Amino acid sequence: MEVFFGSLSGVLIILVMIAVGYVLTRAGWFDDQASRLIARLVTQVALPCYMIDTIMRDFSKKQLQTLLPDLRFPVISMIILFALSFAAVQVFQIRKSRVGLFKSMFFNSNTVFIGLPVNKALFGNASLPYVLVYYMANTFFFWTLGVYLIKKDGTGEASFNFLTAVKKVFSPPLFGFILGVIFVLLGWHLPVFIMSDFYYIGALTIPLSMFFIGIQIALVGLRHFSFSKDSLGILLGRFILAPIIMACLVLPTHLPVLLKQVFIMQSAMPVMTNAPVVAKLYGADADYAAIMVTESTVISMAVIPILMTLIQMVH
Repeated sequence: MEVFFGSLSGVLIILVMIAVGYVLTRAGWFDDQASRLIARLVTQVALPCYMIDTIMRDFSKKQLQTLLPDLRFPVISMIILFALSFAAVQVFQIRKSRVGLFKSMFFNSNTVFIGLPVNKALFGNASLPYVLVYYMANTFFFWTLGVYLIKKDGTGEASFNFLTAVKKVFSPPLFGFILGVIFVLLGWHLPVFIMSDFYYIGALTIPLSMFFIGIQIALVGLRHFSFSKDSLGILLGRFILAPIIMACLVLPTHLPVLLKQVFIMQSAMPVMTNAPVVAKLYGADADYAAIMVTESTVISMAVIPILMTLIQMVH
């Protein structure tokens, strides 16, 4: 029970910040334009600074050299989930206009706006390299296969645009991560005042991310929550199948316990925040995507303490 309440405390920290964003939006402080601005501020400014500061401050050359081989676990997990999404479409009888969006949300998780704050609250800064490894794999799959599937819903036809996919995969947060890794591996150091700037700007990442989620919940509206077959299939993939598959992959290994715990937790995060944006861009069912982001985010606040209690038994 001590573990449960400890993890619940970590979730409550996050939930309070989400509630602030929700209340302020209901009070008229934020609108859809503010939501888009905060999302850009987090992903293009705050998060890259956070990556550089944390990597250079907390990690050694030896630690970073062991990270890349660990990419295979989230990659294999998402491939398995993608394969299972075909069966889920049939079982839950997903309408044709939502099939691609359903599959994309089924195997991609929210590794930054929820995954990063959750893992930091539960495991501390030591979890960051493993969070980033999962983030790299998840980002690659979303901006390639995930976008392809969503685009197919909207246009009926879809093709890979390699250059566009590369630009999306190598996003500012990933560049911040890569830059921090390069500096550590080469033993380079930045002036103290620049590192301080990175620290203060990076510190905006978690509160602004939580405000963003609260704003989105307020904009979509809790009244749109429903447990239809379209939503139950996504919740099954995100909160049951994904952590089970990841657990089966990492538990038999001799990898660090913290890596196993973070990967399992990351796999069970809610629907990718970018899904509604991409759906709207390509004429797919953006309302369905927005509702699933909101619904899965709210439900994750109950799932996380339970999952944390279970993964504390990991060795």
